[in-house]
Amino acid sequence: MPGPTTCAVVIPCFNEGASIAALVAAARQQFPRVLVVDDGSTDDTAARAQSAGAQVVRHAKNLGKGVALRTGLSQARQQDFAWVFTLDGDGQHAPDDMPAFLECAGQTGALLVVGNRMPNARAIPWLRRQVNRWMSRQLSRRAGRSLPDSQCGFRLIHLATWAALPLQTEHFEVESETLMAFLAAAHPVAFVPIRVISRGRSSHIHPVADSLRWWRWWRGLARSSRCPAETGSGRPN
Repeated sequence: MPGPTTCAVVIPCFNEGASIAALVAAARQQFPRVLVVDDGSTDDTAARAQSAGAQVVRHAKNLGKGVALRTGLSQARQQDFAWVFTLDGDGQHAPDDMPAFLECAGQTGALLVVGNRMPNARAIPWLRRQVNRWMSRQLSRRAGRSLPDSQCGFRLIHLATWAALPLQTEHFEVESETLMAFLAAAHPVAFVPIRVISRGRSSHIHPVADSLRWWRWWRGLARSSRCPAETGSGRPN
């Protein structure tokens, strides 16, 4: 099971200088190793993260959340960690919720535990909430099981299992791709309720461009031979 010596925290971020130091400090109270992937920020994100005690890996330019996650998880695996928590760098996730993920993994044997914001859905901006619900419905139908919050970036991931999956996306569609890849390989997946912290500022998600990327990924999945409903949906949450 994940513990202080077997689990790291990975935070991909882009221009999150306003929130990253407090987030790193809170995360380090749960797990001492925090890896921040600065995805080409033009502000002081990297300096603030490092001053708060994080190990910082920098991309020279913005490559996308999917690439930043792959960099961070690969770094954690190279450092012999078996598990990682992933959090968004904007401060919308509460590291104090991490023990609930650990309890869920211990009870269910899940190799991927995903935060579920839907019990507190009104804290999510209206447009993002509606898009999330629509995407989650599409993925749930294909998976043959309920996936209440498919887009949440607060996750507990078993690294060896993640590394064996054929993941390719580079932007925000990585959340959907990872979730469906775990299910397609019949790995147990569970969801755990989490809080949503209001940020009072806009998201880095671009509604049109990122929705089009998601749609292209979704059409590719529909054409592929992989189908979670046929190959196994994992252990129920």
